[in-house]
Amino acid sequence: MNELFPVYVKLDQIQTLLVGAGAVGLEKLEAMIRNSPHAKIKVVSESSIPAFDNFLKQHPHIEFIKRAFDSKDINGIDLIIVASNNNVLNQQIRRLANEQHILLNIADTPALCDFYLGSVVQKGNLKIGISTNGKSPTMAKRLKEILHDALPEELDETLELMQQLRNSLKGGFQQKIKVLNEHTKELLSHSIYDSDSAN
Repeated sequence: MNELFPVYVKLDQIQTLLVGAGAVGLEKLEAMIRNSPHAKIKVVSESSIPAFDNFLKQHPHIEFIKRAFDSKDINGIDLIIVASNNNVLNQQIRRLANEQHILLNIADTPALCDFYLGSVVQKGNLKIGISTNGKSPTMAKRLKEILHDALPEELDETLELMQQLRNSLKGGFQQKIKVLNEHTKELLSHSIYDSDSAN
């Protein structure tokens, strides 16, 4: 049973620490910036691959400290992501995170994680997170591709229309919900039907 509780984090309002600047670290960094371009991120790593350095040049607001991890690096940190295959370092950061009550993700080590980074389908303002409870990231990525292709591009226009309608509605909460549910059903059925017809 998947007992994970899905949340969407405002990375521009908290401080994230990324440990590691290799291929996996780059994958995590790209995912964070793709979803939250103004995310506040500090990276600590003794070394970095050229692709990581190139990515940093395109995003100068990301802080990069090129040295070994130090326990003081977690001061003022709200979220930690570790992209390291050094088990001793991973265990050290796990202990520090526990002591400071900081949520932690260690790549490819589910047993040491407080949260997972799932695959994300995005169409404008719509985001759908996919989790396999750490069982198969490959399956999550495949489902992401399927959902992305299946969802119509017009969904973002539908969201804008729904926001306009919600802002214009009068009356009590239950009445508003009833009206919004009816419009949502109608708009989505048309969007999906149009998408199917186009294919």
